[in-house]
Amino acid sequence: MRRRLVVTYLLLLCMVLLALAIPLAVTVASRETDRAVADRLADATRFASLAAPAVRSGELDALTDELRRYQELYGIGTMLVDQDQRVLSVFGSRPADPAGAIRGALAGHQVGSPETLWPWTTEPLVVAVPVSDGGAVLGVVLTVSPTDRNRRAVLVVWLVLAMVGAIAVAACLTTAHRLAGWVLRPVTRLDAAAHEIAAGDSAARVQPGLGPPELRRLSASFNEMADAVAEAMERQRSFVAHASHQLRNPLTVLRLRIEDLGGGLDDEDLRADHEIALEETDRLADVLDGLLALARAERGQQRVEVVDAVALTRNRVQAWRPLTERRDIELVAVLPEERLPARMVATALDQALDALIDNALKFTPAGGKVEVEVAAREGGAEVTVRDTGPGMTEEQRRRAAERFWRAPDAQNVDGAGLGLSIVAVLVEASGGRFTLAPAATGGLAATIWFTS
Repeated sequence: MRRRLVVTYLLLLCMVLLALAIPLAVTVASRETDRAVADRLADATRFASLAAPAVRSGELDALTDELRRYQELYGIGTMLVDQDQRVLSVFGSRPADPAGAIRGALAGHQVGSPETLWPWTTEPLVVAVPVSDGGAVLGVVLTVSPTDRNRRAVLVVWLVLAMVGAIAVAACLTTAHRLAGWVLRPVTRLDAAAHEIAAGDSAARVQPGLGPPELRRLSASFNEMADAVAEAMERQRSFVAHASHQLRNPLTVLRLRIEDLGGGLDDEDLRADHEIALEETDRLADVLDGLLALARAERGQQRVEVVDAVALTRNRVQAWRPLTERRDIELVAVLPEERLPARMVATALDQALDALIDNALKFTPAGGKVEVEVAAREGGAEVTVRDTGPGMTEEQRRRAAERFWRAPDAQNVDGAGLGLSIVAVLVEASGGRFTLAPAATGGLAATIWFTS
C-alpha cells in the first residue's frame, strides 16, 4: 500500500514537472535561437547596406576587405552572391546547401536556418539578407555562424532544469514516503492489532491519535469494538467458570442424597436406576470440571514457564500406571535420557497428558498398549501418545477438538467431550501445536509440540 501511494505521488509530480519543463526547455532553445539570429541579421543587414553601391558599381575591394576582417575577427563565414546567384566572394566555411536561403533572400525576405538551435543539431546557423537598392534586389549576403556556443548554452540551461527536477523528485519521494507512512501507520497498526487479537491476545489495541482524523476515528472505533468483544468474552468465561463452580456444591449434595437413597432399595430395577443416577452425577461432575479447566485455559492470563518435558512426562506415566494395570493395558514411556526443556503455560503439559492418556485408555481394549514418547523435534519438545484402539477417521480427527463433540461410535464411552478441546486450548495458549493422526499400531497418535 505504501509503495503504491508513493508511486502515485511520484507519477503525479513527474507529470507536472514534464508539463512545466518541456515548454520551458523549448522556450529556452527558441530564445537562444532568436538572439543568435537577431545578432547575425544585424551584421548581415549592415553588410548588405555596404554591398548595394559596391555591387552596382562593381568596386568590391573595400567590401571584401570588410568581410574578410569580420571572418577573421569573429570566425563567422560570409558569402556574397549577385542576383544571378553567382558567387562574388566567400570567406570561411560555406553552407552545404545555400540555394534555399539564397532564393528566399532574392525574393526580398530575410532568411534564418535552422529555425531552432537544439543541443543535438550540428549544422551552422545560416542567415541570408537581400542586397537592395531602390527597391531592386542586386544580390544576397549570407553569414554562416558556428552554433557550438549557442547549443552549449541551451544544454547548460536544460541540465539545470533536469537537476532542479531531480531535486524536486527526491524531495517529493522523501515527503511522499513520510506522508504515506503518516497516513498508513494507523492502518498498519490496526492490521497488526487485528492479527494479535485473532491469535488470542485480547489485550492488543491500536495506539490512538495517529494519522488523519478519519483514521483516528477508525482506530478509536476499533479499540471500542475490541474492548466490547474482550469484555463479552471475559463475561462469558467468567459465567462458565462461576456457573461450573457454583453447581459443584448442589451436585455434591445431590449425589450424597442419591447414595443415601440407595441403601433402602430392595428392588433390582430400582437399584439399577440408582446406579445409573450415580453415573450421571459423576458424568455431570466431569462436565463441570472440564468447563472449569476450559475457562481457565481460555483466559490467556496463565504464567509461562519452562519445564523439563521428560521428567514431567515420566511423572504422569507413573501416576496413570496403576489404572492401566487394573485394566490390563500396557503403558510404555519412550523417553530420552537427557533433559528436554519446553516453554508453556503453567500445568499445560500435565493437563494435556492427563487428557490424552485418559482418552487413549478409554478406547484401548484390554491387552492393548498405550505408548507415550518424548523427542526433540524442530527446535522444541514433541510429546506423542499412541494407542491400539480403533482410531478415528479423517473427518473425526478434524472435529475431535470441538467442545462436547463425540464420535458416533463413542456415545456410550465415559467422558464429557471436553478433553481434546482443553488440550487444544492449552497448547495454543503455549504457542505450541496439537495434531491427531493415524498411529502405526492402528489406533490414534495424538501429538503436542512446544518450543524450547
